[in-house]
Amino acid sequence: MRTVLLVLLTGWLCGKAAAQSSYYFRGTVSDETGNPLQQVTIRQLSTGVSFKSGAAGRFGITSITSLDSFSFSLEGYQTEKWVGSSASFLQVRLKIVSSSFRSADRPSLSSRTTNLSRQEERKAFLGNETYTALVENSWVNTNRYPATGLALNVDRASYSNIRRFLSRGTFVPQDAVRIEEMLNYFPASASSPVRSSDTALFTIGSLLGPCPWNWDHQLLQVQVQARQLDLDTLPPSHLVFLIDISASMDMPNRLPLLQASFRMLTKNLREKDTVSLVTYGGVSEVLLRAVSGCEKDSILRIIDSLTPGGATPGESGIRLAYKIAKDHFIEKGNNRVILATDGDFNVGLRTEDELEELISSQRQQGIYLTCLGVGMGNYKDSKIKLLAEKGNGNFAYIDSEREAEKVMMNEFAQTLYTVADNVYMQVSFSPRWVSQYRLIGFDNKALALLDTLSSIEGGEIGSGHQLVALFEIEPTDELLLLQRDQQPDTIASVWLRYQVPADTLLQLRMTNLSTHQATTLEQLRTHQFNAAVALFGLKLKESPFVKGVQWEQLINLTQQVVDFSQPLQAEFSSLVGQAAARYDIKKKKRRVKPKS
Repeated sequence: MRTVLLVLLTGWLCGKAAAQSSYYFRGTVSDETGNPLQQVTIRQLSTGVSFKSGAAGRFGITSITSLDSFSFSLEGYQTEKWVGSSASFLQVRLKIVSSSFRSADRPSLSSRTTNLSRQEERKAFLGNETYTALVENSWVNTNRYPATGLALNVDRASYSNIRRFLSRGTFVPQDAVRIEEMLNYFPASASSPVRSSDTALFTIGSLLGPCPWNWDHQLLQVQVQARQLDLDTLPPSHLVFLIDISASMDMPNRLPLLQASFRMLTKNLREKDTVSLVTYGGVSEVLLRAVSGCEKDSILRIIDSLTPGGATPGESGIRLAYKIAKDHFIEKGNNRVILATDGDFNVGLRTEDELEELISSQRQQGIYLTCLGVGMGNYKDSKIKLLAEKGNGNFAYIDSEREAEKVMMNEFAQTLYTVADNVYMQVSFSPRWVSQYRLIGFDNKALALLDTLSSIEGGEIGSGHQLVALFEIEPTDELLLLQRDQQPDTIASVWLRYQVPADTLLQLRMTNLSTHQATTLEQLRTHQFNAAVALFGLKLKESPFVKGVQWEQLINLTQQVVDFSQPLQAEFSSLVGQAAARYDIKKKKRRVKPKS
């Protein structure tokens, strides 16, 4: 087995360089008192591409012109704009917004370590004056804090959004990288350690194996599989298509792409299903009301007739869609609003706090929400994801007709049929075998960590979906001896809490995870593929936890573990190569000295 590991996990190489752009804008960002601010979002207005300020608030951005414009934004501060020449050194100061943390609803956490004080959680900020949209989970001492809980859901939007950026040849905004969604994107492999049974709603399994970016550590994968329901026996659905047809949707990768997506979804409808269609663009109106799924021609004719124009009254569109859903509510059925938009609401409620309050008031009616995001430039990922989180739903990003087919056809039941609500998992490690651990992904919003009253809200899981939670662990010497002697024990215990839809009773499933490592080549390949996906996300986030890992190391690992007969895995390998080429250029640019 060790020979297999050496063959599979060696061959680490160095990065490559590329050509430079013509002009270079550099400067610093600080607060009003002069304290530097890192992780400030800097949007290049000429291209729509976003960057981040680094250590000491410094930044450097290339441009094809000597005159350019930028916006500087950070949660808790007023957004500032700057227009000028590359010959100037930018010194930008952001003003604090005192009311930025006031909200009717508390922000929710993605994960939390039991009994860990908020003071210790905030250490990840590098000071209370610096905030990031997402705060990466840090190392946790197992003796003091053995248990960590996390909310589970089927969101997969981050991966396709990352693909869109890399396909355009641009950098990926760090806040767009959500590793748990990247792992969610790929279907279960043939060597998955879990198999859903006919009786259990959830099956839990695990794989333990080497950590390819730190050979002294190991990676524990906790995999949860939901039971696959028979499509013919699924309850009837009333789906409300809520489609943004405002002027901002007048691009080939927006409304036309959504029309193709809804055509595919319509093909899956059964006679007992019904569809309503609501649009908003200038005004909000109902174009279809509870039409049977067998009337596909009528539904497709309305979808094909949609044309963009007008403002974006997202609030009124959401209210109207939920009213239609309530008017035609099916008891014990699947009642769902499917919101398709670029998220650029500009009439009515606009802020994330206002939209959160609106959608939270609607979720109590037993109506689910699926959000489909499209577009680039003014795409509002944060708003759409927030709506999905607060609306008992899920979130996907559609960047191509192929992605639309994946979401609307191949993963139809996973996307639109919920088998469990309020799904929450807690993993409790044994201090005897694990000295410390770190949850990869499930990163929290800075505002949620700062709010002492925030809590975890469980997510929703669809039919047949498998998800992965990944922990990097530092093994104790005792664990290494145990594994050497092949004497299995319990490395961690898992509690899964959930509710069956329309049932208020909380259900609980518990299992123990073994210290036994992956042994077969198939298991190791599955384990290391997920590790490669996680490392890809960590590199895109420029995580300090993989600071010394080169892109060529990830390329080498990917080439060894990808199954090139699987189109999604083959595409992943290609994306890693694209990212490596792009980010190696970024490193070279940082070393270029500005002209005097």
